[in-house]
Amino acid sequence: MNQTARRLAITAGEPAGIGPDLVLRLGACEGNTRRVVLCDRDLLRQRAAMLGLSPQLCDYRPDLAPPPGSIEVLHLPLAAPCEAGRLDPANAGYVLAMLDRAIAGCQSGEFDAMVTAPVHKGVINDAGVPFTGHTEYLADKTGTSRVVMMLEGGGLRVALTTTHLPLRAVADALSQADLEQVIRILHQSLISRYGIAAPRILVAGLNPHAGEGGHMGREEIDIIIPVLNALRAQGMHLIGPLPADTLFNPENLAHADAVLAMFHDQGLPVLKYASFGHGVNITLGLPLLRTSVDHGTALDLAGSGRASHGSLFEAVRLAERLSARA
Repeated sequence: MNQTARRLAITAGEPAGIGPDLVLRLGACEGNTRRVVLCDRDLLRQRAAMLGLSPQLCDYRPDLAPPPGSIEVLHLPLAAPCEAGRLDPANAGYVLAMLDRAIAGCQSGEFDAMVTAPVHKGVINDAGVPFTGHTEYLADKTGTSRVVMMLEGGGLRVALTTTHLPLRAVADALSQADLEQVIRILHQSLISRYGIAAPRILVAGLNPHAGEGGHMGREEIDIIIPVLNALRAQGMHLIGPLPADTLFNPENLAHADAVLAMFHDQGLPVLKYASFGHGVNITLGLPLLRTSVDHGTALDLAGSGRASHGSLFEAVRLAERLSARA
């Protein structure tokens, strides 16, 4: 691998979770990019000893290609000692510093994409930092007014109109303007990121039976259908609104490039059933490319050797494929 190869910034996530365990396995993930792990070097050595691993770690130098089989580490120091499985709000700033460094590197062109291991929202909030998730944080830091969360796996792509909201707040959060913006971002991303010339998107209704003609809710009539009709008139291939309980059938999916769900747990249970442990989260609409794992910090597995690296490897491979199109 030469020093001009594309570079991925890979943040190791919550230090007490399985993120450090997973990035230590990257030496076994074949690919054609430089994978630069943003983490505390000593934490990686400590976790490697717990796992019985002997990875070849080398310091990241932009102008110098790493030795074959090694893991490049961009060292960022922990704020406090870390014990596997035990959260410490003192390290919340360290977690955010990894993200900030990866964002800065992508914006400057130093990195071609970023891949994120899981963070723990609760402990960041416990440190007094308002934090609702990677997606929202990246949007704020890049000055992006609207982003779209999409997960890919098991042959599916599922995007979300709303993300981390209580269920009772979802209907109030839907509007024609927001839905139109989400569909435009999804449609354009399928073209620019995936190279799909004329994307076909299945759109779920919000209510059971897609509202059943207004008898089970009017969001389909008042919000979703008018937006779909307007965008169809502009040439978009949109199918729906479809009842969510029958949307994910093979006949429908055979003719679709992506599904748009109205809320988090409407579409993601199906995707995670089809791909658990190998799904990938991608943030659409950002001025940079970001992929992530589809799981959490799994504190009970940290340092045990039982954490699956499948989703991280898939996130790296997807970032490689999509960054190659840039």
